[in-house]
Amino acid sequence: MEYRELSVPGAWEITPRQFGDPRGVFLEWFKSAPFAEHAGHALSLAQANLSVSAAGVVRGIHFADVPPGQAKYVTCARGAVLDVAVDLRVGSPTYGRWDSVLLDDVDRRAIYLSEGLGHAFMSLEDDSTVLYLCSTPYNPTGEHGIHPLDPEVGIAWPTAARDGSPLHPTLSEKDREAPGLAEAAQAGLLPRWEDVRAYIARASQPQD
Repeated sequence: MEYRELSVPGAWEITPRQFGDPRGVFLEWFKSAPFAEHAGHALSLAQANLSVSAAGVVRGIHFADVPPGQAKYVTCARGAVLDVAVDLRVGSPTYGRWDSVLLDDVDRRAIYLSEGLGHAFMSLEDDSTVLYLCSTPYNPTGEHGIHPLDPEVGIAWPTAARDGSPLHPTLSEKDREAPGLAEAAQAGLLPRWEDVRAYIARASQPQD
């Protein structure tokens, strides 16, 4: 496995080694030891999610209160998505920055997003199937969103699908009604850099 930290600290691109033969392909898309070596702590698995999306569907920008937050380790088993990490940590040196990884069924990369980061993706093909390993269970009262088309964040979403056809963003009602970055910050919804750092530092300590 190859790990590359994105320009948003705490987000990593993971490229697995694939083993193919006439029967198909085998790969390891998550390994605890190299993950802990790069992230500085183990990934506590509390929930595994799967979503299937039509071309053009945008999910996010989603994030959770810290503590405990929700770290995510994400891959695309079928199809292709542009997966985006957004720094929503107020006080972070890279606050408001975003970076992206193409997740597809060719290179079979994964992305890890630590606590405090916003997560979003756009499906580039019908029936794109995304798998998420999550560090905490879904908490409806502690999870929030930023509008994925907010010009202040300025994500450069793809305009063409995998087959070259035009793409038009399709959002859920919840995501369409989500606040922009400035509005969320003013409302006190965003995680704070110092809280995230303190929480991750505690999680990194050896357990008795």
